[in-house]
Amino acid sequence: MKVCIAEKPSVAKDIAQVIGATVRKDGYYEGNGYQVTWTFGHLCTLKEPHDYAAEWKSWRLELLPIIPPTFGIKLIENKGIEKQFKVIERLVATCEEVINCGDAGQEGELIQRWVLLKARCQVPMKRLWISSLTETAIREGFNNLKSAEDYERLYAAGSARAIGDWLLGINATRLFTTKYGAYKTVLSIGRVQTPTLAMLVERQKEINAFKATDYWELKTTYRETIFTAQIERLKSAERADKGLAYLQQHLFEILSAETKEGREKNPRLYDLTSLQVDANKKYGFSADETLTNIQSLYEKKWVTYPRVDTTYLSEDIFPQVPHILASMKHYASYTAVILENPIDKNKSIFDNAKVSDHHAIIPTEICPDSLPLTEKRIYDLVARRFIAAFYPECKISNTTIEGKVGTIPFRVTGKQILEPGWRALYPKEKKGDKADKEEQEIPLFEAGESGPHEPFIHKGRTTAPKAYTEATLLRAMETAGKQVDDEEMRELLKENGIGRPSTRANIIETLFRRKYIEKKGRKLIATQTGMELIDTIKNELLKSPELTGVWERKLRLVEKGTYDATVFKQELVELVIQLVNEVRSSQYKTITVQAEAVRPKK
Repeated sequence: MKVCIAEKPSVAKDIAQVIGATVRKDGYYEGNGYQVTWTFGHLCTLKEPHDYAAEWKSWRLELLPIIPPTFGIKLIENKGIEKQFKVIERLVATCEEVINCGDAGQEGELIQRWVLLKARCQVPMKRLWISSLTETAIREGFNNLKSAEDYERLYAAGSARAIGDWLLGINATRLFTTKYGAYKTVLSIGRVQTPTLAMLVERQKEINAFKATDYWELKTTYRETIFTAQIERLKSAERADKGLAYLQQHLFEILSAETKEGREKNPRLYDLTSLQVDANKKYGFSADETLTNIQSLYEKKWVTYPRVDTTYLSEDIFPQVPHILASMKHYASYTAVILENPIDKNKSIFDNAKVSDHHAIIPTEICPDSLPLTEKRIYDLVARRFIAAFYPECKISNTTIEGKVGTIPFRVTGKQILEPGWRALYPKEKKGDKADKEEQEIPLFEAGESGPHEPFIHKGRTTAPKAYTEATLLRAMETAGKQVDDEEMRELLKENGIGRPSTRANIIETLFRRKYIEKKGRKLIATQTGMELIDTIKNELLKSPELTGVWERKLRLVEKGTYDATVFKQELVELVIQLVNEVRSSQYKTITVQAEAVRPKK
C-alpha cells in the first residue's frame, strides 16, 4: 500500500478521487493500492524552551541566551491534531511507500517532513510536485513523481528558517520584555517583523518632523494649453507678483515642439506580492485578504499555485496557453483577438531561468461559473493580467513643447494613446477615475510662433512624505526598503527582499496584533509603542531591512545548495549572544503596550 499525505482534507479528497482511492475511512481514503490522508497545515512545531530545560520556562534575564544543543519537534497540543497524527503514524508504519503531497513550496515541505520525522517514517518517499489542483495536473504529477531526495535542500532551507526565527524570536522577545517591558507587557521581536516595523517607524518620523510651507508657481495659458515656468518654486507672494507683472509685459513664444512615438510594455504576470499590491490599490484588500482569496481560488482549481515570487512562466507551459485562453469564456471578446494568430513564445513571459519551484499565477483551463464577489475580483485581476501579457504593446506619443515669455522658460508635456494594445483589457471604469486623467491633450504648435497669453499664479503647499499603505509596504519588503518602480529592477532585488511572498501578509497582521501599527483609512501608522520599541533597539542588524534581506538571500542559497544551513544557524546564534550582552548592560525607559499576551510569571 502507498500512503499519500496532503496538506488539507479538501486536497486529499481531490487527489483520492483522481487516483481511485474512493472508500472513505476514519482520517483517510483508501482504494486502488493507495491510502490518502492529510494534515491540517502544521501538526508539529519546534519544541519550546521548557521542553529542553524546566528552568527555561521562566522569563528571566539571567537565563538568556537560550540555545538548545540540538533542536527537536513536538506535536501541537490539540485533540484533533493528536487524533489525525495517530492515523498518519499507523498508516506510515505499515505501508511500502510514502508520497509527500504537501503544498509544493518551502513551507509545505517543512510541514510534511516534520510529520514524517515525528512518525518515524522508515519507508522510501516520493514527492508530488504540481502547480495546480486540476485533474489533469494531478494525473501528470502522479505519472512523474519526484524523488524525495530532490527536495532535501528545500527542507534544509525551511528548517534553517524555522530554527533561525525561533532563536531570534525567543531570545530577543524575552530579552527586551524582561529588560524594558512594563508589568504584563510582552515586547515581540522577530527576524522579519522588526525591520518591517522599522521601515514604518522611519516613515512616521519623517511625517511627524515635516513642516509644510507655501510655495508659488508661475503658469500661463496659451492656445488653451497650460504651461508651467521652468524655474525654482517661488517662496514668497511678493516674488510671484513681480514675476506675474513681468509675464504680462511679454508675448508667449514657442521655442520647440517635439513628438516621439513610443511603446508601453505589457504588464508582467502576477507573483503573489504584485497581486496583493494591485488588490490593495484597486479594492483596498489587505495582503492577508488577498492571500486568503487567491488560496481559495487555487483550492477550487481556478488558478495555479499562488505563493510564488516569479512573474515568468516555464517554457513547457507555452503549448497550454491557447487552450487556457480558449477556455476563458467570460473573456472571449478579449481572447479572440489573440487566438486569431499564432502566439509568440516571448522571452519576457517564458523563461526557465527565472522560474524555480513554480511559475507565475495564471488561470487554469477550468473556467469558474460563479464566485463570491471578493474571489471574483481577485480572479478578474489574474485573468486580465494573463490575457494582457499576450496582447500587442500599447503605442503612445509623447509630446514636449518648450516656450518662453521674455527670459522665463516654460514647458508642457502630454501623452496620447495611439493604439491601446494591452490597455484594452483595462477600460476606464467611470469618468473622473484616476486612470481617466490623462495628461492634457496638446494642440499642434510650431517653433517660432508667438502670441498673447494669460499668465497666472498657482499657490501650493508642500506635502509630507506619504504614509505606507499595505501596497507600498509590500513593495518595500520585496526590495528591502529600496524605492523601485522599474519592474526589471524589482526582479533583481527580490533575492534580498525581506520575508517570503507567502509570509509577508502574516507579518503585517502580526504588527497589528502587537499594537505596533494601526490603520487610518488605507494608511499604516506606527503607534507610539512601535516607535519606542524601534528606538530602544540599538542593534542595526535587528532592524535594518537591507541587512535582514541578506539573511533572506542566504536562505535562498541554502535552498539552491550553495550555502550551508549550519553556517546560517551559527550566524544567528552569534547574533543572539551579542545582542544579549549588549542589552543586558544597557539602560532605557520602560515601554508599555496593551499586551496581546500576558507575560508568563517569573
